[in-house]
Amino acid sequence: MTSTSRTTTENAWRNWAGTVTSHPVREVTPASAAELAEAVRRAAEDGLRVKTVGTGHSFTAIAATDGVLVRPDLLTGIREVDRTAMTVTVEAGTPLKRLNTALAREDLSLTNMGDIMEQTVAGATSTGTHGTGRDSASIAAQIRGLELITADGSVLNCSEKENPEVFAAARIGLGALGVVSAITFAVEPLFLLAAREEPMTFDRVTAEFDELHAENEHFEFYWFPHTGNCNTKRNNRSAGPAAPPGAVSGWIEDELLSNGLFQVVNSVGRAIPATIPAIAKLSSRALSARTYTDIPYKVFTSPRRVRFVEMEYALPREAAVGALREVKAMIDRSPLRISFPVEVRTAPADDIALSTASGRESAYIAVHMYKGTPYRSYFTAVERIMTQHGGRPHWGKIHTRDAEYFESVYPRFGEFTALRDRLDPERVFGNDYLRRVLGA
Repeated sequence: MTSTSRTTTENAWRNWAGTVTSHPVREVTPASAAELAEAVRRAAEDGLRVKTVGTGHSFTAIAATDGVLVRPDLLTGIREVDRTAMTVTVEAGTPLKRLNTALAREDLSLTNMGDIMEQTVAGATSTGTHGTGRDSASIAAQIRGLELITADGSVLNCSEKENPEVFAAARIGLGALGVVSAITFAVEPLFLLAAREEPMTFDRVTAEFDELHAENEHFEFYWFPHTGNCNTKRNNRSAGPAAPPGAVSGWIEDELLSNGLFQVVNSVGRAIPATIPAIAKLSSRALSARTYTDIPYKVFTSPRRVRFVEMEYALPREAAVGALREVKAMIDRSPLRISFPVEVRTAPADDIALSTASGRESAYIAVHMYKGTPYRSYFTAVERIMTQHGGRPHWGKIHTRDAEYFESVYPRFGEFTALRDRLDPERVFGNDYLRRVLGA
């Protein structure tokens, strides 16, 4: 075996948000599926559990381990572009930003994606990362094939035709069924999106939510707590020509306002919470309407340099507006001071067992707090509202739900856990988080 492994006794692993720390016995950095399989076999022989970490963008302890930590830093790059099948096969450790730029050079694109592209492809899909879309679903729903290293070190190829029952569940597998070593995605010819960003009042956007969702391929909005103001974003396919944001105006909007100034106001708010409502009113009025047209990843994604913690729940789409109004009323009557906007997105129903949109059209309500700011009171109050509507929390974001709860909101939960029992009866890929959310 030629993979790199080293013992780590003094170096802890921490996630991006600083919410999780773990102390693995050793780390391995395999350069191929064969080396990864050997690392899994060795760990099982040594009685150690195995977890893979990407860029650490999950806020939960889904990747934490006291056993063997797999770093997929060398499992990167495109294996194959199949223009007949319109698919791309990519190594599991490839960051989404590298995939997106590589596809663009090939005049190809994913159909839909989330708003952050720092994650690895395996980390993003395994936790159910999504964007917003009327008809196009999460990144995992665009998977056409998986290469999975199972608990006995076997390399299992999965698709609708090959090991279909594993494929059906492993697209969002939480790292519980095995280690993903490669993913085949559906792609399409590169296209243009016309983006329209526009301030809108809370009352208007909630009253017209169904209409805005129906009229746009991709609709989302951000509500600024302590105000009646929102910012909306509508993305629709365009025949062109491309008209990207100007260099100066784009920098002002995406870097100065959305990152630099936002960092400052959050720091002030953390130090002096009483200033937050006034700052929120100013911030929500600072954003102006703009339109631009560009290739998909440049429209869907944006830089996120201000660190935060996040909780997000998927609700039946018809319940979202009522739940959001409950969140607003809760904040308005509470002493909470919230400096981050609340984000609302949508997704069509899909057929993945543990997808937050499994079997139902969904809307997502995401709440954030600036890193270092106490968040539990806010998140607890929001979670209470979300669970009353049968909400499903994002697998990689903060929540307190357990297997008993998930069994009640996921009709195919038992199908997934039965497959886990078959593929990993000894829980080689287990950890405390999976014990809580999936059961023993």
